[in-house]
Amino acid sequence: MEQYDVVYIGGGPAGYVGAIRSAQLGMKTACVEKRKALGGTCLNIGCIPSKALLDSSEHFAFVKHKAAKHGLVVGDLKIDLGQMMKRKDQVVTGLTTGIAGLFKKNKIAHLVGHGRITAPGTVEVVAENGAKETISAKNIVIATGSDVARIPVAALDGVRVISSTEALALPQVPKSMVVIGGGAIGLEMGSVWMRLGADVTVVEYNERIASFADHQISGELLKILQRQGMKFKLATKVVNVQNVGSKAAVEMEPAAGGTRETIEADVVLVAVGRKPFTDNLGLDKIGLATDKAGRIEIDNHFRTKVAGVYAIGDVVRGPMLAHKAEDEGIAVAEIMAGKAGHVNYDAIPSVIYTWPELATVGMSEQDCKAKEIAVRTGTFPFIANGRAKAMDESEGMIKIIADAKTDRLLGLHMVGPRASDMIAEAVMVMEFGGSAEDIALSTHAHPTLPEAMKEAALAVHKRAIHF
Repeated sequence: MEQYDVVYIGGGPAGYVGAIRSAQLGMKTACVEKRKALGGTCLNIGCIPSKALLDSSEHFAFVKHKAAKHGLVVGDLKIDLGQMMKRKDQVVTGLTTGIAGLFKKNKIAHLVGHGRITAPGTVEVVAENGAKETISAKNIVIATGSDVARIPVAALDGVRVISSTEALALPQVPKSMVVIGGGAIGLEMGSVWMRLGADVTVVEYNERIASFADHQISGELLKILQRQGMKFKLATKVVNVQNVGSKAAVEMEPAAGGTRETIEADVVLVAVGRKPFTDNLGLDKIGLATDKAGRIEIDNHFRTKVAGVYAIGDVVRGPMLAHKAEDEGIAVAEIMAGKAGHVNYDAIPSVIYTWPELATVGMSEQDCKAKEIAVRTGTFPFIANGRAKAMDESEGMIKIIADAKTDRLLGLHMVGPRASDMIAEAVMVMEFGGSAEDIALSTHAHPTLPEAMKEAALAVHKRAIHF
């Protein structure tokens, strides 16, 4: 039986990053992953392929709707969906191959198969052909990620009623699509196919989309997407989805109850979130149970109640985000090596990669009100930002939330061009316990988009210059 210092079950952002850090710290490390390609859902059927399609569809939308304003006259514009998908797959392959190279560089054993804990310190690896191998480890880290959440009223068939996995590889652009769920996945994939020509309707149970964001900002995104042509049914409950001839019929009613209506579509995308994946892991063999949400309970050092068994990423509490999982992978590796692992859960950004993008970090104004924290807020629209105007990308705004007494930055929410890149400045300020004034007094290059963040910080104290 091969013996290791640590075995990671799962090769996604949590597992592969943790494995690399463990190897860097001198541990004999193995990573068990059922896919032949490393990277987990994120790299294979999630974050990366979706962003590849988002970028391709953004280019198409730019040429179709905006290029002429820049003096670029394009003739007969067509979509080569096959080439678009080929490029997406090449991006994925390049990155997953790169991780395999990092495993070789760091001498990490990559064991392909389903990992199952048979006893504390023992992991059985079952290959696709049924072959079994048993390994032992001083420490086991469960990093098996998540799977798409399902709803009983919309059974997935992979053709007409699909998950995000199938939405990344549709063979043709549907004429119509209903998206169940107004969160990141639904809005992103809905945007891809809307830009390419589909008539998209989003059905959301809550009264607003992007419910984790500050209400003012999520409301701004809603208006922008509506102007782009996306339709919304908010505060609406789906009660049944069934095939009707060549289409799917989506029956719905107001969330509070009321008259039902039906929409037919070529494709129905179920995007109601994700759930922890802990199937057939052998948790019962070692006395571990999951909570009502399917998560494994851990302490503040990622330890389960079983000695030598840790859990990180989507299978534990906190947001199901790849960057959160990566940080936990590094932290757990350092803790096992006797160091002080660190994850600041108050400063984890969230992004929706529509165009324009929505990005947030920290508390919303509603969160602060619920906790009775007195705040000052400052906002600044991109329409008053020189670089945004030059780019012809002036939709959206930035909102800063600061403690009324200390001016400490409590949250920053924005919708606008390249918000996913700009949010890093706010994360850094929050990591160092900085204030709105710290942003306001920092010189920002001109003309740049981040100047809007400086102006929003100035606006907290009613000092904005350009608006």
